[in-house]
Amino acid sequence: MSDTTGLFHRETYAAQMAEQLLNPGPLDESTRSGVFLSGIRRVGKTTFLRQDLIPALETRGALVIYVDLWVDRTKNPSALVHEAVRNTLRQLQTPGSGLLQRFKGLNLGAAGFSFGFQLDDVGQPGGATLAQAFEELVNTAHINVVLIVDEVQQTLGTEEGFALLHALKAARDAVNARPGMPGRLLFIGTGSHKSLLADMTSRRAQPFAGAHLVSYLVLDREFVQWQLQRIAATPGVVLPSLDTAWQGFQTMGHRPEELLKALRQLQQAHGTDPDTALRIICATLADAAADVELKAVEEFGELGKAVFERIATGPEDGATGLFGVDALAAYADRTSSVVETSQVQNIVDKMVSANLILRPTHGKYTVADPFVRKVWRDKLAQLAQLAQLAQPPKADLT
Repeated sequence: MSDTTGLFHRETYAAQMAEQLLNPGPLDESTRSGVFLSGIRRVGKTTFLRQDLIPALETRGALVIYVDLWVDRTKNPSALVHEAVRNTLRQLQTPGSGLLQRFKGLNLGAAGFSFGFQLDDVGQPGGATLAQAFEELVNTAHINVVLIVDEVQQTLGTEEGFALLHALKAARDAVNARPGMPGRLLFIGTGSHKSLLADMTSRRAQPFAGAHLVSYLVLDREFVQWQLQRIAATPGVVLPSLDTAWQGFQTMGHRPEELLKALRQLQQAHGTDPDTALRIICATLADAAADVELKAVEEFGELGKAVFERIATGPEDGATGLFGVDALAAYADRTSSVVETSQVQNIVDKMVSANLILRPTHGKYTVADPFVRKVWRDKLAQLAQLAQLAQPPKADLT
């Protein structure tokens, strides 16, 4: 479904998810423990959250706090979450604010209301905890509060991030486990790394163990049809068949931006069958996207590529032994020079800072983006096939 802004809305999907969160049936009660939504990058998760799910939740009377942990990677996740919470509470205190107007007719008065703690001190030593802040908010406003943390796996690997998850769990329990509370605190975490999100919801040591893990439903054939119909009104536009466009969309990983880019390039393919041209364009764009991702790794040099390869070819939930004797010997063989542990640690730290890899637990490392991991492994497989083809045929001694 579209609107005047040219957005493709997924109202049915959003309504279903909102109902499961706010009014869960017997089979959906695990959503009270939290919902973790997994899906690779650039397939429309954030757009869906902002344009469809948040409005669906707000229509049903919920107060939504949204935090994107990739919006500013110079800040640690804890700072971003606390900042978003303080900003929301500040709006609720401000007479005539847009947030108060949105809840007109509910228990949030136009004059706003005060809290029994200093907003600037929330999360600070001596200040109110997130549990205290959310408990007072729900108890005073009589509404459900939904906290959405986009790219939640960014909390892994640091003490601050782990402490944040524990603080959010404590807040969830303080609100949801207290009898007679007039609302709930619901948590949604999204991420591009399904394996890490699975660990966050299944490992007992993780604060949100027992939360509900679901896969994001990627855009389907209906979206492709909508996109073709949207541009069909342009005079002289060249269009492929729906079947070919849908196949190309899948080739490019269900990424809406790539589909639009492919359709724009198709307009330059004069004199060529549109379906044939689009197949070539989509395959080329998919390869180009892979090359961009690989270039970020290659900029770390031969040692960086060797370290990354060891992580990418290891278990999906994380590779270990990056600093062991065998690993150092392999790096030395790859770079034709002696490699010290400190050099590897320096490379690893820089890759973590560049968001190429994550450190889910001590001594374990995994590729941050599953798409990049797949691209790297596909490249290795292609090189292996080429090497095999280049080998001279064995002599026939018969």
